[in-house]
Amino acid sequence: MEPPITKENFNKVTDTGVEDLQLDCSLTGYDYVLPPELIAQNPAVPRDSSRLLVVNTATGNNSAPLHHIFRDLPELLRPGDLLVMNNTKVIPARLYGNKSTGAEIEVLLLEERQHNCWLALVKPGKRFKSGSKIIFSGKGFSSTPSLTATVLETDAATGGRLLQFDVPPEKSLVELLDKFGEIPLPPYITTTNAADEQYQTVYAEQPGAIAAPTAGLHFTPELLAKLRDRNIHQAFVTLHVGVGTFRPVEVEDVISHEMHEEWIEVPAATVEQIRATKAAGGRIIAVGTTVVRSLEGAAHSGELQPFCGKTNLFIYPGYQWQVVDGLITNFHLPRSSLLMLVSALIGRQRLLKIYQEAIASRYRFYSFGDAMLILPAANQEINI
Repeated sequence: MEPPITKENFNKVTDTGVEDLQLDCSLTGYDYVLPPELIAQNPAVPRDSSRLLVVNTATGNNSAPLHHIFRDLPELLRPGDLLVMNNTKVIPARLYGNKSTGAEIEVLLLEERQHNCWLALVKPGKRFKSGSKIIFSGKGFSSTPSLTATVLETDAATGGRLLQFDVPPEKSLVELLDKFGEIPLPPYITTTNAADEQYQTVYAEQPGAIAAPTAGLHFTPELLAKLRDRNIHQAFVTLHVGVGTFRPVEVEDVISHEMHEEWIEVPAATVEQIRATKAAGGRIIAVGTTVVRSLEGAAHSGELQPFCGKTNLFIYPGYQWQVVDGLITNFHLPRSSLLMLVSALIGRQRLLKIYQEAIASRYRFYSFGDAMLILPAANQEINI
């Protein structure tokens, strides 16, 4: 599914000329300094009152981003455009338990490998070997029996453990998570007052994610209705956000980074909507980087097809775009694969300049923060 990306196809042109190839390929080229107070600890209320930085022109003298409020989105898009959204739902994937010795254990579920057998990150996990057992107690439910899990093996790719949960065969662990688990917020959110539902999109339907597709957190039912009234259509894909999305890039040569696989579904109805939109001259606007990975991961030889399975697609500068024209996205962590994905759309140097303007203008960053809208005109010079 992934088109070949090599150092030979990094020769794109931006407002400063040919970008420094070495920095495009280097992890240090995706670094920036963020004042800690700009890390959003709570979501905007209402959701669509967050700020929106709009990049709407190609590189040049008139390329300064514009400052808007997210509720302005219907006026910033065109009738006939298609917003594609990720309808995944965050599950209560963080559990706390004890070893048989009484030692406290924290577990973050990543994905179900077989029925009630989950890949999970376990902390502390260095001495957590095969055969070890974890006992979980129901939270606030005195009548709820305890839940146990046994470590089967270590997963070399993630450093996690495969846990077999002792659940009756006719039951699913997901059905029990409301009693035993918590919604897992990112570690940089430390002092939040947010309710669980504020870390879900208003259109979340398919349980399975361990983190929210945060670009979608800005939408309200009223805003979605206004978009439909303006003939701006909506379609859905599913990507269950997992460790592949938020795990940091750790290799200096970013080309050698390997993404962890994540499960996606691009239904036939969405493919048909995308084809019809493009045929009518409309634009495909992805709501979030997870939608980008879903659509581009499902594109075969330049043609989008319905797909259900896993993708490990890694998008960074030089990527040959297949489906997506524009993007709504939050501001991402330094040195992250998400920052590299957005750089592939408008260029690394330009993106870092935009981030510096956002910092100077006191935008709020990361999951509960503000958003960017990158319109198709902004990437015309680097779609290669």
